[in-house]
Amino acid sequence: MTASAEKFTRQTLLDVRPLTPNLFTLRATRDPGFRFRAGQFARLGVTKADGSTVWRAYSMVSSPYDEFLEFFSIVVPGGEFTSELCRLEVGDTLLVDRQAFGYLTLDRFVDGRDLWLLSTGTGVAPFLSILQDFEVWEKFERIILVYSVREARELAYQELIAGLVQRDYLAEFAHKLQFIPTVTREHHPGALNGRITTLIENGELERAADVALTAEHSRVMLCGNPQMIDDTRQLLKQRNMHLSLSRRPAQVAVENYW
Repeated sequence: MTASAEKFTRQTLLDVRPLTPNLFTLRATRDPGFRFRAGQFARLGVTKADGSTVWRAYSMVSSPYDEFLEFFSIVVPGGEFTSELCRLEVGDTLLVDRQAFGYLTLDRFVDGRDLWLLSTGTGVAPFLSILQDFEVWEKFERIILVYSVREARELAYQELIAGLVQRDYLAEFAHKLQFIPTVTREHHPGALNGRITTLIENGELERAADVALTAEHSRVMLCGNPQMIDDTRQLLKQRNMHLSLSRRPAQVAVENYW
C-alpha cells in the first residue's frame, strides 16, 4: 500500500437517495477504525473517469455510534466534485479520509443553558449528528434547531428530526427540543418566512422559540452558507457573543470547510 493510499479507506455506497433535483443523501459503509465526534466532518474522495481523485469536506449526518456513514449533498451545477458524486450508485466506491476534522463540537462550550443550532441548506448535517448523540441532551436545558432553506421541499430529514424524541434513549428529554424551519422564497405553513439574520434582527426567531438569545444563557452553532455565517456572527457580536476558542471559551462555534 502506498503512503497516499494509507490516508483513506475505500467504502461502499449502501444507499443514494435524491430528495430534490439538487439535493441528495448518501449512505456508505464505515471503516471500523474511523472515529469522529458528533459535528465533525470527513474528507470524501471520488475517482474521476481520467483516474484523478477529487476531494471535498462533508459533515457526517450519522451519529458517532452508527455502523454506517451518511452525508447530505447539494448538486453544484458544473461542480467538479458534486457532478461526480451525484453519479455514484449503490455498490460504487467512496473514498473516506481516515481522520475526522472540525471544531463544530460540543466541547467548544464550557457552560450555557440554551443551545441554538442555526443552519442553512446542507449545513443542517452536523446538527443532525449532534442531535443523535446523547451528550447534547444532557448538557443543555433547551435545544433550538433552526433550519433555513429557499423552498419548503428542501427541508430534508423531517422524519429523522420528528423521530428523535421517540427514540428510547431520548424520550425523557423530548421537551428540550424545538424545531424551527424557515423558508426564504415562499410562504409555508408551520415555517417562518425570511433569512435567519432578518429573523434575529426583527426578533421573530426569539418569539417563535420563546427563548431570548443572550450572551449569558445562549450558545450558538452556525453551519451553512458562508455569508449567513459572517452576517450572523456580526449580529451576535452586537449582543456581546463571540467565537469560542480553546484558549478562550465563549458563546459561538462555527464550521469553516468551504
